[in-house]
Amino acid sequence: MGDVESLRARMDEWCAGRDCRWRAALLVLLTWQASIPIRHVVSWSVFGPVIFGSHEFGHLFFAVGGGWLTVAGGNLMQLIIAGAAGLVIAKTAGDWFALPVCGAWLAASLGDLATYIADARAMELDLLSFSEDASGHDWNYLLAHAGMLGRDLALARGTRFVAVIVLIASWWIAITLLQRMAARRTVAAAVVR
Repeated sequence: MGDVESLRARMDEWCAGRDCRWRAALLVLLTWQASIPIRHVVSWSVFGPVIFGSHEFGHLFFAVGGGWLTVAGGNLMQLIIAGAAGLVIAKTAGDWFALPVCGAWLAASLGDLATYIADARAMELDLLSFSEDASGHDWNYLLAHAGMLGRDLALARGTRFVAVIVLIASWWIAITLLQRMAARRTVAAAVVR
């Protein structure tokens, strides 16, 4: 229980004197942007280039593991980077609002992944790649090798559901922080009077 109280105290200390207005606007913008891939809309979002870059980097990074891991590595890396970024920033810089921001990024990444998974059998998406042949479809390869190609749509629905849960959790964290910021500003304004 002491750890939870310590965490709350650190969050309260961080929230003191911070402006919640621009962060609330940022939350709305990032939620809208994260909802684009979650809603299965193949369209540009602010997260798209970062997701693509981290995905392609993952293929290179995990290439040492051979075929299956090289293919899966892109998908893993796009999730790892989004998830870890918020934790690292919150821990090292003490910026608690990084958690919901990177949570929205992770939700967008999961939504993007769900669209890719759902296309495993149909292979209708126009895919971009840094590889020379650019002919492979990660999820067709991964699910075919696992004997689960016929379950692509179910797996995509599950991934999209997780994306929604991550986005809701990010909202909950953000709203909690915004309320604490607003309360601290109100207290600070009352003290000044």
